[in-house]
Amino acid sequence: MAFQNKNLSVIAYANGFTLWHYKENVTLATITASGYFSSLKNLMNTGDIILINGSNGSAIKVITVAEGVVTVGALS
Repeated sequence: MAFQNKNLSVIAYANGFTLWHYKENVTLATITASGYFSSLKNLMNTGDIILINGSNGSAIKVITVAEGVVTVGALS
């Protein structure tokens, strides 16, 4: 399933950092696939955090934006 804008919200924003929340009834693997959020490349920034609720669990990921592709990865 493709990204659904209606399922995305901003929890907090300060000093150029955004904490996002996304919930959709698809697997975490689908939501965390590279490019899933690329339509938001002009809104999301490298270092933003996203809380994800999928059909098979939840995750907290860090956002990276490079060359127009948004990826989510493990917090380090």
